[in-house]
Order: sequence, then structure tokens, then C-alpha cells
Amino acid sequence: MTEEPHDRAQFKAMTEGTAEDWGKIFVATQGYNRGLADRVLTHLKLLDGDCGGFAVDRLTHSLQSATLAHRDGMDEEYVVCALLHDIGDTLGSYNHAEIGATILKPFVSEENHWMMEHHGIFQGYYFFQFGGLDRNMRDKFRGHPAFERTAMFCARHDQNAFDPAYDTMPLDAFVPMLNRVMERPKRSIYMREDQQIAAE
Repeated sequence: MTEEPHDRAQFKAMTEGTAEDWGKIFVATQGYNRGLADRVLTHLKLLDGDCGGFAVDRLTHSLQSATLAHRDGMDEEYVVCALLHDIGDTLGSYNHAEIGATILKPFVSEENHWMMEHHGIFQGYYFFQFGGLDRNMRDKFRGHPAFERTAMFCARHDQNAFDPAYDTMPLDAFVPMLNRVMERPKRSIYMREDQQIAAE
């Protein structure tokens, strides 16, 4: 949707902004935010074809992780976390876990956000030793309320999601779940406190 000049704010610096200007911006932002899930899907598809030395490409790994979680009876929010856990591989090669966690932070529980943000360290349990790193790096978080959940995610839905022969569900199967999870944020700095959903 192309905006006409009269639909845009007229200020050149925010200090000049009026209520009318900001009203136009808020309207445009609402429309733009409705396309967020589609933009996330577009970015996720960038993982297609990039194997990075693994037996399957990064998109297949993401789909397989989500498939394993779904077939394991995990709820939609968790399944969407599994789907997007490695979305940061393209732009955050050295901190990919934080990228996916940041994208989903407004939409998921604190526990699922922590799991996404730290899964890279927990996944290291399975391979860090081969790169000269401490495979038990995750132990510094032992005692955290989401420690066991994150260890379970890596054990059951991440480290074992590299099987070319597995019956992986297609991306289309997860699109409705993603849309539902990202339909409305639970919390954001752009929401009043009375609009936010208490952290779970």
C-alpha cells in the first residue's frame, strides 16, 4: 500500500510533531504491523538451500524442529519458537539465538523467550567439545527456572532435527500457527501497561 503525501506526518524533526502527525503515523504503523508474520516468513525462507555442512538445509532443520515439537504435543507457541529458533542464522551468525528470541519476545512467554535466547549455548552441549569449547557452558545457568525446558528443547526438538529421511511437515502447515502467535503482542514498550498480558 502506497501512502499519499497527505497521509504522512509533516515534521522534519520529532520535536515539531503534532497530534495530527502522530495520528497518521499510528495508523500507518498498525497497517504495517499486520504484515509482520509475512515478513518473518519471507526471512525464514532465506534459510532454504543453505546446509552449512549439515545433512539438511537450515530451513528443513527449522521445519523438522517444529514438526518434532508439534508431534510431541507441544503447544503452538512452543512450536512457533521451534520453527523460528534459527531464523537469525543469516544476519546473526555469531549470535543467532538472540535474533529469533528478539523477534518473538513480544509474543511469547518469558520462559519460551529465555529458551530461544539461550538455546545456542544449550545446543553446544552436543558439539562444543569438537571446537575446543566447553560443552558444559550451559551449567552456568543451572537453577534458572527455564533451564530444564531449554535443555529439553535441545534434546528433543533441535539436536535431532537433521534427518533427510524424516517426514518433515511443510512450511504451510505452520503458517496458521505463526499467524495466531504473532496476531497480538503480549507486551511491548509501545503498549500501555494495562494492555499487556502478565508474563507466564
